Amino acid sequence: MPIITVLPHPEYCPQGKQVSAGRGTSICEALLENGVPIEHACDMQCACTTCHVVVRKGYDSLGELDESEEDLLDRAWGLEPTSRLSCQAILADEDVTIEIPKYSINHAKEHG
Repeated sequence: MPIITVLPHPEYCPQGKQVSAGRGTSICEALLENGVPIEHACDMQCACTTCHVVVRKGYDSLGELDESEEDLLDRAWGLEPTSRLSCQAILADEDVTIEIPKYSINHAKEHG
């Protein structure tokens, strides 16, 4: 079962965190199921960029980037060569390390 290492983020995960998730699970699903409240304004439908993450380790092990995700990523804040939408980044067998960018394009966040 792959382990996702989340680097510290001041709002969502101040101490950083490690979570395990089953193969075939999206990074976004795994984070939400393990108490990391990553934004996902479109409800994981690949229609926004609020769940954008930068994959620091294990990028090549994730499911393939499709055209719709690639088009959306062009609008993500802090885009890097290893950026993914966490709702579309599907885990395989390797561990991954991710960084949640400090900002997103969602200026009207809901806190619940």
